[in-house]
Amino acid sequence: MTDKMNMKRATLDVIVVVGAGSIGQAIARRVSAGKHVLLADLRIEAADAAAKVLNDAGFVTSTFAVDISSRSSVVALVSAAAAIGEVTGLIHAAGVSPSQAPPATILKVDLYGTALLLELFGDVIAAGGSGVVIASQSGHRLGALTADEDRALAMTPAEELLELPLLTSVTDPLNAYQIAKRGNALRVKAEAVRWAERGARINTISPGIIMTPLANDELSGPRGEGYRRMIDLSPAGRAGTPDEVGTVGALLMGPDGAFITGSDILMDGGVTASWFYGDLA
Repeated sequence: MTDKMNMKRATLDVIVVVGAGSIGQAIARRVSAGKHVLLADLRIEAADAAAKVLNDAGFVTSTFAVDISSRSSVVALVSAAAAIGEVTGLIHAAGVSPSQAPPATILKVDLYGTALLLELFGDVIAAGGSGVVIASQSGHRLGALTADEDRALAMTPAEELLELPLLTSVTDPLNAYQIAKRGNALRVKAEAVRWAERGARINTISPGIIMTPLANDELSGPRGEGYRRMIDLSPAGRAGTPDEVGTVGALLMGPDGAFITGSDILMDGGVTASWFYGDLA
């Protein structure tokens, strides 16, 4: 019986979740029925904990320890996913926030790491496959970049990305985070063209304050007062939930989103609107 079950598991399509936290799980639950969910995280215990939750809900899972700032580590993850079956989905929800890391680490993980994942999974994504990258409302509050800077963030080879002049003078963690998240949306726009050559789609979601451990770190950190002010003065008047992001992720990855690729969906309860045109201005 075990051998037959293992054979059946090996034929399942694969959804790869990078960053096994609340948002990654919320999207996975909506798009992974009947598929194999490969949960990858820097901390294998976090991936294992997420796998138990999904296993208990009837999903087929496995786990993998990955450092997305390491090319060899991401290559190993891609190989592991491809060995299970056809990779039909990528959910990238890993990253570090301004209160969790210095600028260099934020750029290495959030910007370079995302470029690696898009490049390497873009080489194996199956026809009809789709992906979602979790960016941030912060990318929308960064001032306008030049057309050359936009193109550089979108198109520079991953191994040269951190050498861009735009990045060499970044000393503030929030600025690093904003640039990284703006870069994620631009990178996805460019990668959508390449993914289309394989018949696949890729989009970003830019959430606002979503109640996750990362958000709690920010709310209790040095920028906590500013975060609470954003919540209070936003049109929605509250933070969001991982399930709400999951709903948008399911749209983008599923058949109802078949005409959406290379796009960024801002879902922040109106914080960005208020930032430019309301009480947060």
